[in-house]
Amino acid sequence: MPNSRIGNAVRLEFSPGSLVHTNLSGAAFSGDWLWVAGDEACAIDRLRRLDPVGAEALRYGDPHNVSLADLLDLPGEPDEEADLEGMAVVDGYLWVVGSHGLKRKNPKVSRSHADNAKRLAKVTLDANRRVLARLPIEPDRDGVPCLVREARDGRRAQKLAGDARSNELTALLDDDPHFGPYLAISGKDNGFDIEGLAVDGKRLLLGLRGPVLRGWAGLLEIAVEAHGEDLRLAPLDDGDTLIRKHFLQLEGLGIRDLHFSGDDLHLLAGPTMVLDGDIRVFRWANARSVLAENREPVHFEAAVPQRLSLPHGRGVNRAEAICAVPRELGLPAPGWIVLYDSPGPARKDGECTVFGDLLLRRTARR
Repeated sequence: MPNSRIGNAVRLEFSPGSLVHTNLSGAAFSGDWLWVAGDEACAIDRLRRLDPVGAEALRYGDPHNVSLADLLDLPGEPDEEADLEGMAVVDGYLWVVGSHGLKRKNPKVSRSHADNAKRLAKVTLDANRRVLARLPIEPDRDGVPCLVREARDGRRAQKLAGDARSNELTALLDDDPHFGPYLAISGKDNGFDIEGLAVDGKRLLLGLRGPVLRGWAGLLEIAVEAHGEDLRLAPLDDGDTLIRKHFLQLEGLGIRDLHFSGDDLHLLAGPTMVLDGDIRVFRWANARSVLAENREPVHFEAAVPQRLSLPHGRGVNRAEAICAVPRELGLPAPGWIVLYDSPGPARKDGECTVFGDLLLRRTARR
């Protein structure tokens, strides 16, 4: 009989050998189905809603794994890490984005000082990390949502035009005075690191874990449109603006994930580097309207109040994904789920099951 947790627990059951469950980094709902991604794989898992165990809030299992290489022509090898970080379901597509960042090798206790010095000096780019794509969701004959390369209605899986070294976004940022210098720095060293994605029509918001500049977190606003086999950057306005930069005051933290809730934008934020620090949820009120009305190429938003702090431990339980819970799930109040990278023992049940949290929004008492 499995161990059960109470209250706000979200049980996620994976298959043996899964590369996702211990490094969850993105999540998005399709009704009763939950899409999740890990930052050490090049695939997406689909989980089905199941009856809860005991008093737990939600349970998802019956996993189905889909390789990105089956949907897209990737610049790297099919099993090369894509470092998927942000996900969103909008208008029949699952949108995904990789970190776009470089990685630095970690020293190992089994290696000599000389070997570890070489490892720590080596910075590399996995070719699949610079992926920004939309994947058609199409129900099968049983109504189960499936990711397909091409849907019956003509929708196709497409990614932002680019190759193993660069894409249209990084090429645009190469000489940017704020972010260009950080493209050459490892993501976990306060280098360039995309971790959040929100979609509003043609407008995409990319939340940056790093760099954080003098305590200000970065949010990139772009638009994309289909162009042949690829997605291409499109103007945000009549002035041919291809990118807008928003700097948010999140108390020195970088963005880990984000999602729209009505007109508001909720942001999950934590340390930009590998630190055991506070992880918090912020709410940018009326963000959708502010973004629609703004025409400034660089915009500063200081009034982003904190809503709550999330639990974390030493080297474990780092919140990486947040997404709104669909109303059709019938919960007593609107809310969202939070999923964790490096789950500690209390967030595991055996080798294949991990726990996230369900957060319900408070409602005013009458």
